[in-house]
Amino acid sequence: MLAIGAAVQDVFLSHSDEFKPVSDKSVHEQFMKLELGAKADVNNIDFTTGGGATNAAVTFARQGLHSEFMGTIGRDPAAQAVLDDLDQEGVVSTRVSYSEKYNTGYSVLLLAPSGERTILTYRGASTHYDAKNFDLKDSDADWLYVSSMAGSMDTLNKIFTQAKKLGIKIMFNPGKGELQQTAKLKSLLEDVDVLSVNKEEMQTIVEGDSLEELVRHAMHYVPLAIVSDGPNGVMATDGKTIIRAGMYEDVKVVDRTGAGDAFGSGFLSQWAKGKSLKESIVFASANSTSVVTRIGAKKGILGERVKLHEMPLHEKPF
Repeated sequence: MLAIGAAVQDVFLSHSDEFKPVSDKSVHEQFMKLELGAKADVNNIDFTTGGGATNAAVTFARQGLHSEFMGTIGRDPAAQAVLDDLDQEGVVSTRVSYSEKYNTGYSVLLLAPSGERTILTYRGASTHYDAKNFDLKDSDADWLYVSSMAGSMDTLNKIFTQAKKLGIKIMFNPGKGELQQTAKLKSLLEDVDVLSVNKEEMQTIVEGDSLEELVRHAMHYVPLAIVSDGPNGVMATDGKTIIRAGMYEDVKVVDRTGAGDAFGSGFLSQWAKGKSLKESIVFASANSTSVVTRIGAKKGILGERVKLHEMPLHEKPF
C-alpha cells in the first residue's frame, strides 16, 4: 500500500474557556471569538502529525499491510516529527522528497468543547509538488491511496499513468484543488478503481440530489464509488450491490480531525484484503468513529485484531 499526498504537523490547543462557540442567530452560524490584543489561556496542548496520506499510511500499517508514504516535506523539526511518527508505526518513508524552499505543512488547531475546531494552516511543502519527485518506476505496490495533491494535476496525471502501466490499482480521495478543475479531474478518473468523496464534492463531478443518484451516476467514471454525508452516513456501490450505512456508533466527539482519512483508508485496508463491500464499509465506519474519540488524526486508528459490532446498514442489488 503506497499512500501519496500531504504530511503535516498538527498542534492542538484545547481546554480553554475562550474556545467555547458563540452563536450568531442572524446567520445561524457558530463562531470562535478571540479578542484582538488579548491573551487567551489554554490548558492543554497536544503535538501530533497529520495529512491525508500519512494518516492513511498508518491505517494500512496497523491493519498488517506493508505500508509506504510518498510526499514532500521541508527540512525542519516538523518534518522530523512526521518521519518519527511514520517510523514508529512501521511505515516506510524512503519515497519522501524534500523541499528546499518551503517548510513542512503545519497546523494549529483550536479545539472547541464540542469537538469542532478552527484550523490555522500553513500548507507549505504539502502543496508545492514537483512531478519529478513522484516516480513509481520501481514500485511493487498493489494499491495507491491518493489524497489531495493541492490541485497539481500534472503530478497526478504522471502518477496515475505510471500506476496503470504497472498494474497498480488506485483509490482517490480528491481535495478542493482537484475538484475545482472538473474537466481535468474527470479525465483522471478513467484510471481510478475506487473514488471516495462527500456528497457536495460528488455533486461537482456528476448530477444528482440523493446519495443513490450520485453513486449510480459515478459508475459512468469508476468501478467503485463511495459518497459520504456526514452524520447522515454513507452510500457505496461496486456496480453489483448498493450499501447504505448509518453511523457506526454514537460516541462523544472529541476531535473530528482525520475522520475522513480514517474512513477512506479503513475501507481500502479491507477491500485490498479481498473483504466484501459490506465488511469494508463497516470497518471504515468503525475506524472513522474511533478516530473522533481522540485528539489527533492517528491516535484512534484501529489495530488489526479489533472486534467490530453490527451497525445500521442496508444492502440491495445494483
